[in-house]
Amino acid sequence: MTKAIKLALGSIAIGCGVFALKFLAYWITGSVALLSDAIESIVNIAAAAAALLALRISAMPADDNHPYGHSKVEYFSAVLEGVLIVIAALAIFATAGMALTDPAPIAAPIEGLAVNGLATAINLGWALVLLRHGRRTRSPALTADGRHLMADVVTSAGVIVGVALVGLTGWLALDPILAMIVAVNILWSGWRMIRESVGGLMDEAVPQETMDEITALIATHASGAIQAHDVRTRHSGPTTFIEFHLVVPGDMTVSESHAICDRIEAAIRAGAPQSVITIHVEPEYKAKRSAVQVAAD
Repeated sequence: MTKAIKLALGSIAIGCGVFALKFLAYWITGSVALLSDAIESIVNIAAAAAALLALRISAMPADDNHPYGHSKVEYFSAVLEGVLIVIAALAIFATAGMALTDPAPIAAPIEGLAVNGLATAINLGWALVLLRHGRRTRSPALTADGRHLMADVVTSAGVIVGVALVGLTGWLALDPILAMIVAVNILWSGWRMIRESVGGLMDEAVPQETMDEITALIATHASGAIQAHDVRTRHSGPTTFIEFHLVVPGDMTVSESHAICDRIEAAIRAGAPQSVITIHVEPEYKAKRSAVQVAAD
């Protein structure tokens, strides 16, 4: 069992525990804002289950039907999580709208907020774990889960402050209004998650900073070649696919050009171990004006 799958299992267990605490906080207080926070935890559990399934499938080796592997399934998991977030936000809007017409007083706010604060602290610690591992392994599923939990932490903190203000001021309408604000924040989080995941499904290129690093490595380690052009990249889960044309002198032997390719691939993989690199070698008359110029020896 990989560490990523263990983390996904941990997310499900922690999500269930956090939901129980947040629902207890709602049950103690009757606060609609705290109920909205608990509803989002249900989404966390469903999203963690989707991430677990995606990680299991993405770990499967390439086969005849999927020669590039199964890593893109993680993007589907992240899209599903974004959709679930949107559904949760709409449910919160509906609940808060009904409560706004007939606001109810909050019972035992101190006890309820203490329980909710404990749940929020657990979410914060786990979100940091998921984000650190997700970014290190470039896992869209774990990163999306971590970002969602971090957004949950922010909204929970806002809910805690808001419910405390309701108890201090006695302004009951603030409770459902706060729930609506939470829903807006959740909607924004879901939109960002869907947008980034769709980008992965559409084979977006790597960020410009990463592209600059790749072209710099090509220029530095392609000694003996003339230039590289048509550099293209895309992500598929933790894997980065890189392909380009390498122009070499027309009289260069196959062995010599192959040695240059090996040198470039080794340099790129030193920084991105899960890269898949394809290099098409061409003679010098194929050179283009817009290209990566090779550094002189």
